[in-house]
Amino acid sequence: MLLSDILLAALLSAEPFIGADTSVLHIDEVTVTASRQRQLPSPLSSVQLTGETLRQQVQPSLAMSLNRIAGVQASAVGSAQSRPAIRGLGFNRLSVIRDGIRHEGQQWGEDHGLEIDQFSIDRIEVIKGPAALLYGSDAVGGALVVSSAKRPTLPIEGQVHLFTRTNNLLFGGSARIEGIRKGFFWRVQGTWQDYADYRVPTDSIEYHSYRIPLHKQTLRNTAGREADGSLTLGYAAYRWHTCLKVYETYAASGFFANAHGLEVRLSDIDYDRSRRDIDLPRQQVNHLQVLSHTVYTGGEWALEADLAWQHNLRSEFSEPVSHGYMPTPDSELERQFSKHTATANFTSRWQVHKHHTLRFGLNTEMQHNRRSGWGFILPDFETYSAGIYASERWEATPFLTMDAGLRYDYTYINIHAYSDWYTTPNLSSEEGGYLFRQRSQELQRNFHSFTWSAGISYHKKGWLLKVHAGKAFRVPTAKELGTNGVNYHIFRYEEGNAGLHAEESYQADLSAAWENKFLHIQAEPFFGWFPNYIYLCPTSGYSEGLQVYHYTQAQVVRTGFEAELTARPWEHLELRVQGEWLFARQLSGDKRGYGLPFSPPWRLMPEVKFVWGKEPDSSNPMQESVLHKVLSKGYFAVDVRLAGAQHDIVPPEKPTDGWWTLNLQAGQCFRLTGCTLSLSLTAENLLDTKYYDHTSYYRLIDIPEPGWNIGVMAGVIF
Repeated sequence: MLLSDILLAALLSAEPFIGADTSVLHIDEVTVTASRQRQLPSPLSSVQLTGETLRQQVQPSLAMSLNRIAGVQASAVGSAQSRPAIRGLGFNRLSVIRDGIRHEGQQWGEDHGLEIDQFSIDRIEVIKGPAALLYGSDAVGGALVVSSAKRPTLPIEGQVHLFTRTNNLLFGGSARIEGIRKGFFWRVQGTWQDYADYRVPTDSIEYHSYRIPLHKQTLRNTAGREADGSLTLGYAAYRWHTCLKVYETYAASGFFANAHGLEVRLSDIDYDRSRRDIDLPRQQVNHLQVLSHTVYTGGEWALEADLAWQHNLRSEFSEPVSHGYMPTPDSELERQFSKHTATANFTSRWQVHKHHTLRFGLNTEMQHNRRSGWGFILPDFETYSAGIYASERWEATPFLTMDAGLRYDYTYINIHAYSDWYTTPNLSSEEGGYLFRQRSQELQRNFHSFTWSAGISYHKKGWLLKVHAGKAFRVPTAKELGTNGVNYHIFRYEEGNAGLHAEESYQADLSAAWENKFLHIQAEPFFGWFPNYIYLCPTSGYSEGLQVYHYTQAQVVRTGFEAELTARPWEHLELRVQGEWLFARQLSGDKRGYGLPFSPPWRLMPEVKFVWGKEPDSSNPMQESVLHKVLSKGYFAVDVRLAGAQHDIVPPEKPTDGWWTLNLQAGQCFRLTGCTLSLSLTAENLLDTKYYDHTSYYRLIDIPEPGWNIGVMAGVIF
């Protein structure tokens, strides 16, 4: 096939540059079908999920929905706020890419979730291991590549989903309508959910040796609500297509009332009056993203451009209470952050030869972040960054592919000075008196980094072998460089370090898989060395009543593996077990010989799944039974999630015991006239087990994970 025909087929597919066997596009009752060039898998270790798979096992947040993948964890604060981690690396060590643009919120915060509507996702790829070549800084642990670029195939189509969860009395719904006509395509999407305080399997918790009773086993003031909306407008021509997308997310939720300290005992708020009240302390987030995506293909070249602007506005409100020398504030606005991010990415692909493909890229980004409120944790800052890269793919044989690339990045960060709005006794001078304590100093830093990546993929006769090695880097955040204050949500005083260097890592991954009709076996060991891992180290000092943690750097080694075994002894039965294990050790610094805080313990996830039904026989529909004409594929699964005890801690971190939970899933689709009805059910922690997830920050104040929870979702696709 001519290269131009191949690229045209790629243009008509769901996404540019994504391999598939065939692509079909419906325009005004005309169907175009084209073969695609076979593409061997990337050497990066990755897992791909469709949006429908996510919706079948939907959780309160995207990170929780991905928690069933081996090597992926959800660092949770409450029932709806969580952040993803890959192999124990999250926050600014994990890049989230949405439709070609790096998602930028306040990702430094442990209680800051992702502002992404998971019902708008068509496909998501979880990349494990260093992905800095394509995505630059922060992709040290990997990347979540989220795509909402699937184009409609009919003049009008859509879907509606309604869902509920029992533990926090969640109710929600999502609707999408889209269409395409004469090359013009569009999509409108909206999601809404409202949830109450969530329930835990205990009557009380302990915080600073103070016993806190829980009314009806619920965590007071953990209710919330969320609304998401998006609009897509685009046009697809013979050799090019372009689209404009607008995403808006609004979320409001309460913080567990006692998480800010024991002063809640003196509060006049009746936290137990209603499970759906959002009282103080609380947070509110608005995230707006506007982006354009354009692709042109012609001859041996393909060009792609992504332009975007994001505005993240995060506000945190608390009761005006005096802390230390700070007088009682005159407002409830404790902290607010307004972050503007402008991004421009350009990519070109050149088919040099039938078996050689070169790819070039340029990434640029500008950030502008401003704070307000009477509390301080993060200074004002601006950052400017740019990166260029080049990579080559060589298909040495029909079964063997080699990839390699180089990248250079430059980042400039400007941090503003900040002083308290109130005076503090001057204890460092014999003259005494009072002064406005300076929390953050003026700081300008430049960072440069060269990174590289190389890998080999082999795929033949049921075998898939991948070897990948690379260098990744991460620029220190403004919080790591300039913070100096109390972080009430995780109960510690944090101090930045203006002298931090860019964090670097050297990592190697191996993936080996073999399968036939009845069996699939896969193992993915990895090894990483960090010569200057940025680390929030606990100290023996105290400030404003809380233990002081100081950012420093240490040499760290990390290793581990994920493994999976799937057996299909019968066409209606699937047996699967997934496992993961991680080991980390600090080789230098004050905590030499210790691991890393919040490192996940080993996990094992065995599952038994029954499936029934089959796709309709389009070649001979008259032979279908009445039942088969109504029922599509269905499933019923029972799984057990086991986690080991974690005693490899960093003092004063506390160890956690091992635990296990019993869970089930079920689903069925019904083919009706003109539409498909889908029903799914999930039941988690059926035995109401009391346990502590080592990656959860709420375990620091003795809060266990949620109790039993049943979720139901019904969807109609038309």
